[in-house]
Amino acid sequence: MASVHESLYFNPMMTNGVVHANVFGIKDWVTPYKMALMVLLSELGRAGAQLGLLERRRLNRLLLPLLQGPDMPLSRLRKAIEESCPQLASSVHIRLKLMAEGELKDMEQFFDDLSDSFTGTEPEVHKTSVVGLFLRHMILAYNKLSFSQVYKLYTALQQYFQNDEKKNGIEESDMELTNTEELEGKMEKEELDVPLREEEISCSGPLSQKQAEYFLSQQASLLKNDETKALTPASLQKELNNLLKFNPDFAEAHYLSYLNSLRVQDVFSSTHSLLHYFDRLILTGAESKSNGDEGYGRSLRYAALNLAALHCRFGHYQQAELALQEAIRIAQESNDHVCLQHCLSWLYILEQKIFDSCVLLEHSVNKSLHFGLPYLASLGIQSLVQQRAFAGKAANKLMDALKDSDLLHWKHSLSELIDISIAQKTAIWRLYGRSTMALQQAQTLLSMNSLEAVNVGVQQNNTESFAVVLCHLAELHAEQGYFAAASEILKHLKERFPPNSQHAQLWMLFDQKIQFERAMNDGRYHVADSLVAGITALNSIEGVYRKAIVLKAQNQMSEAHKLLQKLLIHCQKIKNTEMVISVLLSIAELYWRSSCHTIALPVLLQALALSREYSLQYLASETVLNLAFSQLILGIPEQALNILHMAIEPVLAHGAVLDKGCAMFLVAKCQVASAASYTPQKKAEALESAILNLNEAKAYFAKVDCKEQLRDVLYFQARLFHTLGKTQERNKCAMLFRQLHQELPAHGVPLINAFK
Repeated sequence: MASVHESLYFNPMMTNGVVHANVFGIKDWVTPYKMALMVLLSELGRAGAQLGLLERRRLNRLLLPLLQGPDMPLSRLRKAIEESCPQLASSVHIRLKLMAEGELKDMEQFFDDLSDSFTGTEPEVHKTSVVGLFLRHMILAYNKLSFSQVYKLYTALQQYFQNDEKKNGIEESDMELTNTEELEGKMEKEELDVPLREEEISCSGPLSQKQAEYFLSQQASLLKNDETKALTPASLQKELNNLLKFNPDFAEAHYLSYLNSLRVQDVFSSTHSLLHYFDRLILTGAESKSNGDEGYGRSLRYAALNLAALHCRFGHYQQAELALQEAIRIAQESNDHVCLQHCLSWLYILEQKIFDSCVLLEHSVNKSLHFGLPYLASLGIQSLVQQRAFAGKAANKLMDALKDSDLLHWKHSLSELIDISIAQKTAIWRLYGRSTMALQQAQTLLSMNSLEAVNVGVQQNNTESFAVVLCHLAELHAEQGYFAAASEILKHLKERFPPNSQHAQLWMLFDQKIQFERAMNDGRYHVADSLVAGITALNSIEGVYRKAIVLKAQNQMSEAHKLLQKLLIHCQKIKNTEMVISVLLSIAELYWRSSCHTIALPVLLQALALSREYSLQYLASETVLNLAFSQLILGIPEQALNILHMAIEPVLAHGAVLDKGCAMFLVAKCQVASAASYTPQKKAEALESAILNLNEAKAYFAKVDCKEQLRDVLYFQARLFHTLGKTQERNKCAMLFRQLHQELPAHGVPLINAFK
């Protein structure tokens, strides 16, 4: 498909080097590559029963992609045949050599012999088979050639064969100069290198209609299911430009160009290609043939709808609204209810950028079900569930709604929506703080087999749903201290979704967040601060929040407080309740560190009310732990212990390892503070129990390599062992504390004033 001198490839629609617009008016034309395929089919018929069953099966599987695919060099064709049957590859090479080094009459005789394949009572090839149709097309195209065109074809065949001979000669000279080990390394590189696949396609000339359709459908399928195996954006665009050079009115090529431009976020090119696609549909009359007089109007309204979707994707909401109004107007004039339902769905998406409206969405779901549009109805239910999850509806009601949508998916075999539904459940359980349930849903999706039939070697799992689930899985492993496993998952994500792919931003954000948490745990605040810029570029709210956390850790209280107050106002405005609660907890911690303990209580109570209103159980438990810590500071440890027993269970069941360690550390502090009024015997028992809880907290902190918290636990344990008179244990803890204290900077605040 790349630019090749036209004289090498005969095109019946080409006159004096100029390609006519209707280049695909003829299905096929003869090229040297197709002649090599005809030689292969001829030799395959001659071999007959001599071929084993396994070899014949391999060759049959090989034939279809060779017939449908673009032209390739002879060396690549020979290699493909050798992998299936080396003996047949040798026969094909000899036959081509005799024809290329012989005379023009040898080629004439070859085509005459091909016609005999269809004669007789039991012909070698059936006329209506795939191979039979291909051979008949080739014979017909050859018979229509003039003498000069036949001569050009024969010259092209000679050059095709000579190019292969020259390449083999160069390889043989390289083999003489290279030792065996280097040769093996080179062969492995050639087999595994992706650009080779692009060269295979790029060496071909003008494509026939079937080849072009096969190429476009293959690349479109790869872009949807496995983007890593599709051509790179630059290479694909080069091939499409060459294809459009031979046929500017090929509408499907313009649409693939549109999809390719979306991969690199190119607004101008994607808009240009999309408009050209619908222009070509109208010009060629493709829509009118299948839809009668409605074809013209149908193209116009769907063009406007697609343009609205494109502008919405790039954040141009005003232009999207104008295009959507145009689509609605044309659809209403044509009484097209299906198009109107699509418009209604996009209208909801545009309006939710301004305000939340369930009315439009519920109406869209009901109408979609009425008109038999399960895909739209299911997407509407998914959006409704997502909206109500953010509104704090109970998890059991949301899961019931998702169960109803799942029935639609399985009934209509909507594989993509099944994946989206499971990814949605994973995210909802994460939102509600149920990490165990989120993990179960993530594993369910990863263990599923796709319902869609795809080509061999194409992964069906390179969709946004799998990217979301794998990111959650990486974060869950990191929270439990399994950083090696999280790194493996992220490595897999990077391979499956390269940086230039459309879903790469998901794993980039999670990767930065995990690195940030590790740096904070390790006390490397300068490293954490350097990661804030990357997080902000991907998610501005997360970036500002983490900047405030770094400032707080560096004891820059006033700067952190200003930043958190601004973030709080912004999150309340956009109704990001989860972040609002996290910001409130951080503000409360700032008040503790500034010894303003009473001011922290109203802030914590506000966070608790919000977390309970929106059913965010894990954040509610974390807020209760913070309230218990406030009560400990205010001198009522008994009350703190009572409410700790209410909140600690969800934290230990679903919480991150760091949160578990902080909870156990807080329990130990409350036990020690409560033991002050006990009798000596009860006090000793309470201190022993506190030491056991500190050991558990120490194990949690060690798992996530949180040295700062480890230092505090060791200091506390040393004091307790000293009180109990256990000198040896005290000295051991004191030695470990001293090592960490020398390694880490001091906080500058009393130990009891820090919960996390």
